[in-house]
Amino acid sequence: MPTDPTAAPAGASPATRARSVGRQGSLAGAGPSAAITAPAAHGEELDRFLADVLRGLSAPRRWTPPKWFYDERGCELYGRITRLPEYYLTRTEAGILERNLPEIARAVGPGALVFEYGAGGGEKALRLLEALDRPAGYLPVEMSAPALAAARDEVEARFPAIPVRAVQADFAEDFHLPAGGIPCARRLAFFPGSTIGNFDPEEARLLLARMARHAGRGGRLVLGVDLAKDRETLERAYDDAEGVTAAFDLNLLARINRELSGDFRLEAFRHRARWDPVLGRVEMHLESLAAQVVHVAGQAFAFRAGETIHTENSYKWDTDAFDALAARAGWRAESTFTDERSWFAVKVFAID
Repeated sequence: MPTDPTAAPAGASPATRARSVGRQGSLAGAGPSAAITAPAAHGEELDRFLADVLRGLSAPRRWTPPKWFYDERGCELYGRITRLPEYYLTRTEAGILERNLPEIARAVGPGALVFEYGAGGGEKALRLLEALDRPAGYLPVEMSAPALAAARDEVEARFPAIPVRAVQADFAEDFHLPAGGIPCARRLAFFPGSTIGNFDPEEARLLLARMARHAGRGGRLVLGVDLAKDRETLERAYDDAEGVTAAFDLNLLARINRELSGDFRLEAFRHRARWDPVLGRVEMHLESLAAQVVHVAGQAFAFRAGETIHTENSYKWDTDAFDALAARAGWRAESTFTDERSWFAVKVFAID
């Protein structure tokens, strides 16, 4: 994920939420009932959380990495967000995949080894694997050990003949992809859900280049990209009438209080979402409602009334601009599938 959501993009006009990233952990062996071994130590993750929060709150423009949204409560709230009427992204992408998976599978070709970045529980991978011609294997990459286990178990139950190797890792950083020993015709990077929008353009290019290295010559990439649209639709998607997104944003402060000895008063902050047409992104902020001093792990941070903590970016792309960005990372655009309003795209890329 972006290390600093306040960073301005480098170039293109460029959603949705960052999924479960943190320290690289472990691998699972192939085959049914393979265990996830050597997970990242809780103490190490807590140290990383504290370091990120202290660094972000000490910055001139305060920020926190969006990866820390996803504790148990955050995951629950995010699940609710995906079902909100204002949050078009999940259902729009699902509709595109439902209508176009046979054609996407033909573009990928037979015998593909699938690795999915930010796999969650593996729900989208199940539909993809069902559509592919003789998939060679599945490697879910996910930081959350429970989600990773769920993805592994779901795929093994549905496709017992397909080797599965679960990879507990931060896909935003370099990590080892244990694909050796699984014969395949090609490798397929699968990155649905528009998480690419949480990266600023240069970070997105670096991530796409890492995927290109993992896929290798002849590889394919299938990913979701949220497209630019009107301000009202975008801001409603990130600030719903029911207040679920606000609760999701504020839950970060509750997590800091619980895990990092913070004393944020949640009622003294409010959620804000705003579209920046110049940078091409929706920004989420937590705004201080009064002058106040907050402590985290014994360190004091003074807030002015109206000062914010920048918690997330969601870039919205022009489809040609995204293709140009991917080309700089080594990918050639093959196919683009959109909905009837051209709000969202599922794209297929290749490496020659």
